[in-house]
Amino acid sequence: MTRLSSIFWAVLFPVLIFAGIGRVEPSTMAVGFLVLTLLHLIVCRKPTHAWMMLGVVPITALAFYSNDFLPLKFYPVLVNLTLLTVFGYSLISPPSMVERFARLGESQLSEEAIRYTRRVTQVWCIFFVFNGSVAASTAVWGSDLVWMIYNGCLSYLLMGILFAGEWIWRQRLKKGAAA
Repeated sequence: MTRLSSIFWAVLFPVLIFAGIGRVEPSTMAVGFLVLTLLHLIVCRKPTHAWMMLGVVPITALAFYSNDFLPLKFYPVLVNLTLLTVFGYSLISPPSMVERFARLGESQLSEEAIRYTRRVTQVWCIFFVFNGSVAASTAVWGSDLVWMIYNGCLSYLLMGILFAGEWIWRQRLKKGAAA
């Protein structure tokens, strides 16, 4: 259920906001979003999701009181800021986030592998800065359709390309090290 809930927020949120524009009052959408986010928090029971509430409450409050969709369109920015914070903090408080993921499959990592995972964590931090900046730009200056296409599709496509590209690069490095 938690995975399904996370997929809902990751992919469907921009589509729901876009579908609600012109059909549902922003204040009503804000209340619904807050309720669904609280349910997501209860279902997931993850500390990072609890931190997200610190950002969700002000965005929904602003959307409710202003009766405007713009604050809700900043949710993807909040997600990127949260991921940047988590990944960035792991760089100053090791192990890096990517090293933690790597250790799930392989408990012993060489010093070279640890340096590599640190570098990949830095690349992800740069990605989150870029992605969050584009998300903010589409919210402020883009049309509702541009915002929905970027935040509901293109940003995940870029994330997938980065993930796949890193995986391919890592496989090449492993083959080179084995040779």
